[in-house]
Amino acid sequence: MNLPNLKICGITTRETANFCAEAGVGALGTVFFKKSPRYVTASQAHAMFEALPTHLARVGVFVNTSAEEMIAIAREADLDTVQMHGSETLSDMLRVERAGFHVVKVIAANGEKLIQAACALPESIGILVECGRGPLPGGNGAEWRWAEASPLARFRPFAVAGGLTSENFLEAANASHAHAWDVSSGVETEPGIKSHDRIRKLVETAITCPPPPFDFFWKGRDPKPSRP
Repeated sequence: MNLPNLKICGITTRETANFCAEAGVGALGTVFFKKSPRYVTASQAHAMFEALPTHLARVGVFVNTSAEEMIAIAREADLDTVQMHGSETLSDMLRVERAGFHVVKVIAANGEKLIQAACALPESIGILVECGRGPLPGGNGAEWRWAEASPLARFRPFAVAGGLTSENFLEAANASHAHAWDVSSGVETEPGIKSHDRIRKLVETAITCPPPPFDFFWKGRDPKPSRP
């Protein structure tokens, strides 16, 4: 069982990282935003990711962090991908990309604004669409009209986040036409505490979806060289 385009975000323990890897999750996310209940340090993230299978994408979530700091943290944590949730500029994205990391930019918009914002970015940069509601950057566990993201599928691949659970995953996947998914609070018992049973149920549901036409969303087309 392997779901390369499914990401579980907000990982805070090595035990959960191992469980996700064994369950077939394709990407693991750690949060480097200090106001988040899921915040971890770069050294903690490195320890959680160390010795996990190399096919797993290691993703770091940042909010309005300088390009220099994102690169430094990404190197210390041994990330593949930097996910940006703030008002980062294209210059920031390209600088991180040139440093050897895949970049995913979050866009909290729909309709024509979503298409314009997404298509203004280079194709090498991944797009994550979320609802943009709640007190913190991210999906905030809020369900939304995932179909509002679907017009973007005509132009480029993208992921969706926000309120995804095993119960609504198929509805969200079919409505959004997304190529990848990002789940955090939908598999938690409380902020930062993942339920392995909920992760297992999500994987069992997600595996019934038709596979996306590619499997590189969370790592990019040109991933970093394999770890020794």
